[in-house]
Amino acid sequence: MALTTMNPAQMMVIESFAGASSEDEMKGLMKVLKKFYAERLNKELERLWDNGTLNQERLDVLRTQHLRTPYRS
Repeated sequence: MALTTMNPAQMMVIESFAGASSEDEMKGLMKVLKKFYAERLNKELERLWDNGTLNQERLDVLRTQHLRTPYRS
């Protein structure tokens, strides 16, 4: 099995969770990470909306699509 090296950001996240001394601290860290990624997602959606890649027509099309990967029998 090949070893995977982690980048500094991954190491910081692991060390942060390793240093959590309670369930409440872990929940707090998760809340911060979720907020960070939610803000990043909102910024990207705003960018796509502003440049015209995403609009109400496109959202209406996406709403009716079935995008799940089919199960293999």
